[in-house]
Amino acid sequence: MIKKFIDKLLGRSDATDKPTLGKRHVIAASVHGIDPQLVDERAVQVVKTLQERGYAAYIVGGAVRDLLMGLSPKDFDVATDATPEEVKSLFRRAFIIGRRFRIVHVVFGRGREHEVIEVSTFRAYLDSADAQQVKGNERSSKSELAGMKHAVDASGRVLRDNVWGPQDEDAARRDFTINAMYYDPLTGDVIDYHGGMKDAQKKLLRMIGDPAVRYREDPVRIIRAVRFAAKLNNLGFKIEPRTAKPLKASVGLLADVPQSRLFDEMLKLLQTGHALASIEQLKTLGMASGIYPLLDVVVERVESDFVHAALQDTDRRVGEGKPVAPSFLLACVLWSDVREGWNERRIKQPPFPALQDAIDEVFDSRIGDVSGRGKLGADMRDIWLMQPRFEKRVGSGPWTLVDHVRFRAAFDFMRLRADVGEVDELLADWWQEFSLANDAAREDLIQQVKSEKPNNAQSVPGKARRAPRRRKPASKASGSEMQTPGDKTQE
Repeated sequence: MIKKFIDKLLGRSDATDKPTLGKRHVIAASVHGIDPQLVDERAVQVVKTLQERGYAAYIVGGAVRDLLMGLSPKDFDVATDATPEEVKSLFRRAFIIGRRFRIVHVVFGRGREHEVIEVSTFRAYLDSADAQQVKGNERSSKSELAGMKHAVDASGRVLRDNVWGPQDEDAARRDFTINAMYYDPLTGDVIDYHGGMKDAQKKLLRMIGDPAVRYREDPVRIIRAVRFAAKLNNLGFKIEPRTAKPLKASVGLLADVPQSRLFDEMLKLLQTGHALASIEQLKTLGMASGIYPLLDVVVERVESDFVHAALQDTDRRVGEGKPVAPSFLLACVLWSDVREGWNERRIKQPPFPALQDAIDEVFDSRIGDVSGRGKLGADMRDIWLMQPRFEKRVGSGPWTLVDHVRFRAAFDFMRLRADVGEVDELLADWWQEFSLANDAAREDLIQQVKSEKPNNAQSVPGKARRAPRRRKPASKASGSEMQTPGDKTQE
């Protein structure tokens, strides 16, 4: 109250900062036209279970937006008035996760075929002026934040948002109008508080409330705006001018966001099927640099043949529903650094130690401790360290290499190098055929290499038995189109 009084004396009214809670509009199935066949049956099951226990529950967010556009959503989220603890108690495999926003993951199936339905509790829309304030950020104020339900840092960025509220307030605290609609799959109704239906029809990406204030509350919304604009661009969506205007000036707010969260948001930008479109959006909005150092590198190198091919291949795989992994894409983006460092060191060092040292330098300078020392880093190292081994096609080397757990990723990496002329395409074709052949055919392929002249030892003569570079996927495909070696490349 004192802060509000001081703000009023200083003329800092927050009356326009808080978005209107809007008016509840119920849109019938006959009007919105959502096809129930596009709705995931497990999401329906979660909604039904919650409603049968007396709770309100709806499919929410991007899934509703996609359904309205006639698209089949890849992910389904559910919003409810049940608390995380109440949700968890209703499902056999449910886990409460998160600190900033506590949500529940309801898990169906196991292994590679498992599916997660994310369930969040309706949150109250609270004025940042009423929140508890901490001096530091998420990491430096960790102990201070313990037990807090609503907290912000000095810049107004929300660090804790776990105060439950009614549905209209939950809608107001969401980011874009087209992501703030609720769909009841049991009645077929869509609940809309902020004109999301009209904006979807007009193909507008519009922020709820004052965009500058909303970006300050959570600067990651800046990246989300770019991602959604790229994703929906091919459907004709544009960022509403008032929403776009503060974007560039707000980029500096990202400096206070934990690096690990920015790293995750960068991966979402590059691995949701619209990487190239996202980079174009960044350039169009004048935000090609300054968001995150590693993303700056991606944008700088997007025009290089190798990086462009990797991004294009990632977009294709996502579009086809195939798995992708950040290790493969980042290995492609940083390969030129590794290759240059390796070439410099090979003058004074043996090849393999030179390559290892070059890799260490790239991790230190480009990735640091965010993710470079975990599984992602180990996978990237394997991909890079296996590249010179493809040159050795006699003895036991080919047999051990093809059985390596990361062979598929390393092979597709080498195939991309061949596609841009960095290595001989015949070498890539030889390894493709070797990986698919039985033991007898593999022995024949090795004997062919042995019989070649020394000055041509790294090439394979074009014989009829060699598999074509790209076969149609109708029967058996090759390279990155096949189950072996490529379909699991980015796992």
